[in-house]
Amino acid sequence: MSEPVRILMCAPQHYDVDYVINPWMEGNIHRSSPDLAQDQWNRLYNILKEHATVELVKPQPGWPDMVFTANAGLVLGDTVVLSRFFHPERQGEAPHFQQWFVDQGYTVQILPKGLPFEGAGDALLDRVEECLWAGYGFRSELNSHAYLAQWLDVEVLSLRLIDRRFYHLDTCFCPLNNGDLLYYPPAFDTYSNHLIERRICSEKRIPVDDVDAVNFACNAVNVGQIIVMNSASDSLKQTLAARGFTVIETPLTEFLKAGGAAKCLTLRLTELYRDSPRFSSIQSCVIQLEGHLLDSGLVNRALDTIVSGGGSFQVLRFDLGEQRQDISTAEVKVSAPDVAVIENILGQLVDLGAVVTSDDVIDAQLEAVEQTGVAPDDFYVTAIYPTEVSVGGRWIKVQSQRMDGAIAITQTANGPVACCKLLRDLQQGESVVVGSKGIRTKRTPTTLKQTSTEEFSFMGAGVSSERRVELVVEQIAWELRRIRDQGGKVVVTAGPVVIHTGGSEHLQHLIREGYVHGLLGGNAIAVHDIEQALMGTSLGMDMKRGVSVHGGHRHHLKAINTICRCGSITHAVEQGILQSGVMYECVKNKVPFSLAGSIRDDGPLPDTQMDLLQAQADYARLIEGADLILMLSTMLHSIGVGNMTPAGVKMVCVDINPAVVTKLSDRGSLESIGVVTDVGLFLSLLVNQLNKLTGEYARV
Repeated sequence: MSEPVRILMCAPQHYDVDYVINPWMEGNIHRSSPDLAQDQWNRLYNILKEHATVELVKPQPGWPDMVFTANAGLVLGDTVVLSRFFHPERQGEAPHFQQWFVDQGYTVQILPKGLPFEGAGDALLDRVEECLWAGYGFRSELNSHAYLAQWLDVEVLSLRLIDRRFYHLDTCFCPLNNGDLLYYPPAFDTYSNHLIERRICSEKRIPVDDVDAVNFACNAVNVGQIIVMNSASDSLKQTLAARGFTVIETPLTEFLKAGGAAKCLTLRLTELYRDSPRFSSIQSCVIQLEGHLLDSGLVNRALDTIVSGGGSFQVLRFDLGEQRQDISTAEVKVSAPDVAVIENILGQLVDLGAVVTSDDVIDAQLEAVEQTGVAPDDFYVTAIYPTEVSVGGRWIKVQSQRMDGAIAITQTANGPVACCKLLRDLQQGESVVVGSKGIRTKRTPTTLKQTSTEEFSFMGAGVSSERRVELVVEQIAWELRRIRDQGGKVVVTAGPVVIHTGGSEHLQHLIREGYVHGLLGGNAIAVHDIEQALMGTSLGMDMKRGVSVHGGHRHHLKAINTICRCGSITHAVEQGILQSGVMYECVKNKVPFSLAGSIRDDGPLPDTQMDLLQAQADYARLIEGADLILMLSTMLHSIGVGNMTPAGVKMVCVDINPAVVTKLSDRGSLESIGVVTDVGLFLSLLVNQLNKLTGEYARV
């Protein structure tokens, strides 16, 4: 015969809402009625006494939430894991609960200091399966679950809570005696919902709606076929009745003001050991962060990445540099509920510059490409930052760095070679890096950041507003002049708006004066540039008078036809047909260009590359070795170029649409800046500033 159910409760002699530690308490400070609270508690007590043995712990003055005994600890057999409360307002309860458990002969397990866990409020035994459901996210830390598995010899299934109203697991999750589950799915993240669905079949799951959830229907006490709760909708009562349960409603509105109801007011003491293995799926590893961790915000971003990804962290070591120029280092233990979650988190942390550490150098995990153009599952997706992988116990640099690629490893006579490749370029038999171990990215300051002057401090990844355009233009002009004089390389990505806004003459000037060493664009910029050079119009608008020209809508087709007759833009220049414009200056000054076509292109021009893959390859070839990329009002081509450009290449994106420049800045490069302004105005100001610099140099 099974042991009678025993429940621990605490009278509400000192209960009140004295502080705010959850959303339910907001606006309810000292608004609870002591008499009504006592009456509601008595009703719950008397109901439970009819179905279980109820024992009492003595209430203590100064600890108003002691009435919520579910948070005293987690009992299994004759062992109790004592709660370590998250909020100081409740931490004084622990010694009183500990003394009660000791007096009753329990073996008391105490978690390490600083590791929050709030007892049966965040840990619920499944009534059929051999497992413990454990919540984390607000009051309990994920790392506490490993201790539960070890001390209680039970499989622990970790569930992440994401709705602050349901800050404890027992507020939104109630396993029932027949294996059914009463729960509120929106309280959990996607991973946790999938875990619940994997372990409990759909016929056994009873999701509640918002109304029942906020009335704490899931915060119920289940004894046999009786379910005691604050309130339930008619539909929920009918569902539970169909499964053989009798619902007893007893108002607990005074305790809802503090964020608790029936389950919170009780702690089940008769949780028996079962023949279940000690098991926890929690995965942990240690990462190392190095750099200017505080002033760069890197440590905050890393910790936020861990938490938002569904993990937990413990800072094992933090060595803060003493001076501004000193490097800081940190070691952080990262934990996640399973392998898939931690691998996703680690992938993002590696992109931030973290290194997964161990006593020895961990080699990157490699898997063979079994199908050309298809990477193995869980392949590491590259970022823009310089990357190294550990192969054969040594770090090797990844060549051709770019974002959204895979790392292919090939063996040569001189040793292994790592190369960043697009998925379509992977060849059968190559080895590809998978997972996140044995990989490190370099997030060191760029040469711009290391300069002794402040001229180029604007390159600190951001979006410049209209009022700063002249200042930014001045700094960009200095940089263009420096790159040209030092034999560097500047690539321009331009859209047809450059022509429409009157920026053509200024871009031509930049090409003639040696500031441009490559031009990237689409069919449109070349067509409208040539239309202006041949007929003085752009999209049929007279560029000098600003008025429509009769029949002008046909001009761009006539321009295309003229170039097709010549065979190419270069041939048109050589034959004297094309005598001005941006494309003319590129040909005359031997500036290479690439025009990437699209489905909307008219013609297109003979020079336009309609093979998308070939166009991407041409772009990548012209970008190689660039010191600065100037992106002029072309969202499609700017974003495309940004994605294939590694860190360390300075980028300036100019567009009237803030969304475009923000997207480029969001790629994470420290060397990118967005300028929100008219591109024609920008180019005019830039040329004027360069002319001033030329005059200043001449005077010197």
